[in-house]
Amino acid sequence: MLTIGSHVLRNNLFVAPMAGVTDHPFRQLCKRMGAGHAVRENKNALTIAKIAEDTGISMLTMHGRTRADLYKGDAEYETIAAVKASVKIPVIANGDIATPEKARDVLAATAADAIMIGRAAQGRPWLFREIEHFLNTGERLPPPRIDEIQQVMNEHLEDHYAFYEEFTGVRTARKHIGWYTRGLSGANTFRYRMNTLDTTKEQLLAVNKFFDAQKALSDRLVYVDETADADAAEEESCDGLNNTTDRLIAA
Repeated sequence: MLTIGSHVLRNNLFVAPMAGVTDHPFRQLCKRMGAGHAVRENKNALTIAKIAEDTGISMLTMHGRTRADLYKGDAEYETIAAVKASVKIPVIANGDIATPEKARDVLAATAADAIMIGRAAQGRPWLFREIEHFLNTGERLPPPRIDEIQQVMNEHLEDHYAFYEEFTGVRTARKHIGWYTRGLSGANTFRYRMNTLDTTKEQLLAVNKFFDAQKALSDRLVYVDETADADAAEEESCDGLNNTTDRLIAA
């Protein structure tokens, strides 16, 4: 188990801060689905990891891309490994971690104390438990059952509506519903209609109707558009990832 200051975490899987995404309902959902820690956005303009350590911070998170890179190209991990080797505090690696195998490889390449996952968890918060299981056993979990994910999404939406209330809740939930359904059969048509609904009741009914239809195809999630799903899974810690020496989040 990883210890940060006085806090003992259940594992070394973090959900990344993402502007407009990692609100309280989503952070709590990711924790229930296996994330050991959910980080709120904490923007820092630290340019040198050692200076950050000397200020007394207890943890440092670093992304493998710069702000100038945006979401283009591949994250690089050599710099994270160098930072890890130069400081004594825990270092968290972030960037392009979308599968259990990639999580294993990034931990090995960087010697980081933990990994942080952002966009890859959008619509797939169970990714945390899949990675945790893989790191512990070397084996992949089977795809989740549709009835479980339907229940997870219902609970997430109810929490989301309660948090944002009716007007804002139905509108901000659309992106989460889009992520949950992306790559599934009939998702494009469903999302087009779902985005015209203006009440939480209508939205929730539409979501359940969609997942009921998915059960006729399989009892487990089956993605028919892997390309779109892979493109969307590129993970990024949004809006706080600065320039080359400015990719750090301190805690």
